Amino acid sequence: MWRPWGNKKTPVRIHNTSSPFSCSSFKDIQHLCAEDSSPSSLSPAAKRTANVFHRVRIANSLLRSWAPARPEPNGKFPDSVLDRSVSIPDSDKRVVVYFTSLRVVRSTFEDCKTVRSILRGFRVSIDERDLSMDSRFLNELKGIIGSKSKLTLPRVFIGGRYLGGAEEIKQLHETGELKKLMEGLSAAEPGTCGVCGGYRFVLCEECNGSRKLYTEKSGFKACTDCNENGLIRCISCSYAPF
Repeated sequence: MWRPWGNKKTPVRIHNTSSPFSCSSFKDIQHLCAEDSSPSSLSPAAKRTANVFHRVRIANSLLRSWAPARPEPNGKFPDSVLDRSVSIPDSDKRVVVYFTSLRVVRSTFEDCKTVRSILRGFRVSIDERDLSMDSRFLNELKGIIGSKSKLTLPRVFIGGRYLGGAEEIKQLHETGELKKLMEGLSAAEPGTCGVCGGYRFVLCEECNGSRKLYTEKSGFKACTDCNENGLIRCISCSYAPF
């Protein structure tokens, strides 16, 4: 019936589970962490790893230099941020905001939305310039801040003076400094514009948005009154039409 158990045990072969992987770079961790270690004393593998650490250190320093300015411990931004040479002429009594309404980059869209919401809460005159609606705003902004500067949105000007982007505006709002900067600005008109519905743009009356005009003498030609979207700035609520 049942096979009797024997005292002799059958040997079981155990597979080798040891991994052939070995990392020689761990031997050189003390050299990588040491600041005063000389490159000549490191092995070739350690030299390659040290180069990687060096590149990461440089990248971090660049990111810190490009980061937006942070407020001082007292909650105020330094004068180098608020008193910039960048300014917009003929905008002493209003707020000018360069932003985008496109949702391509979510973080940029959220920053623009947050800044516009903060500024509208003060009920002052705001000149909103949407770069996605008219590319001439982009050229205008590059001419103001310089073509070599990194272009990020939003960009806020109050009283003709450049304040910064989303981070600066949020910090100034939290510390109460933004409210002081808003004092003396023109009040916003109540309600929504009845001409454009608050979009700041209307359809071009010359070409009806087609961007083309027809004449018997020269045939079809491009309309020079509207932008690339066949739109012109609303004359009722816009401050500086092209």
